[in-house]
Amino acid sequence: MNYRIKGFIETSFSDWPGKVVAVLFLPSCNFRCLYCHNHELVFLPEKYPDIPLGEIIKSLQKHRGWIDGVCLTGGEPTVHPWLLSLIQDLKSAEGLTPAGVSLGIKLDTNGARPRVLKSLIDGRLLDYVAMDLKGPLQADRYAAIAGVPLEEEGLAQIQSSIQLLLDGKVDYEFRTTLVPTLIEEEEVYALARRIRGARRYTLQNFNPRGAMDEGLKKVAPFDEKTMRRMQEKVNEIIKN
Repeated sequence: MNYRIKGFIETSFSDWPGKVVAVLFLPSCNFRCLYCHNHELVFLPEKYPDIPLGEIIKSLQKHRGWIDGVCLTGGEPTVHPWLLSLIQDLKSAEGLTPAGVSLGIKLDTNGARPRVLKSLIDGRLLDYVAMDLKGPLQADRYAAIAGVPLEEEGLAQIQSSIQLLLDGKVDYEFRTTLVPTLIEEEEVYALARRIRGARRYTLQNFNPRGAMDEGLKKVAPFDEKTMRRMQEKVNEIIKN
């Protein structure tokens, strides 16, 4: 099958906590997040040639015993009907891991397609999921950050994905990118209370460079001290 893989990083130390992984970038997304820095993958995927899976597998074979797994990111991977097949092909490829060791698969997702997420979890095809929480769990506020209309039904899909991960059938983390002009500090803590008991909730600092919304390129991100304080606070909330 001709998978539309648009980017490939052979080794990353930062995409999966405690793991060394390869990263595959998949095109297209059902959101239009204002702070997105991969927006060319969404709007101009044809700008990037498809990378054959065979080439990627050959590269991974050269790193056997060094690579723990593969991170699938984007874009939004779950919009592709061939995602399951791609994961199966990666899992079944020979020579990627030492004998008896399964290749780990991490999925980055916005959680808007819980049925896809559930099928992958139930099929034991995922080993780690990182789900982005874009903003306050109110349809209008979430839509303002995600950049697309989001009715209550759409918000319910996000809530379903949150619960799928909280059920604990796969290792996971929640993430929120903090843009000072888009989300308030107390709203971040409200999100933490909603996912109380979660294994991890990672706050990511906004990078104005390359943001899709031109106005955000002039917005200064939070300073490191503020980020540390907020991370400590959400850690306290989810553990209590």
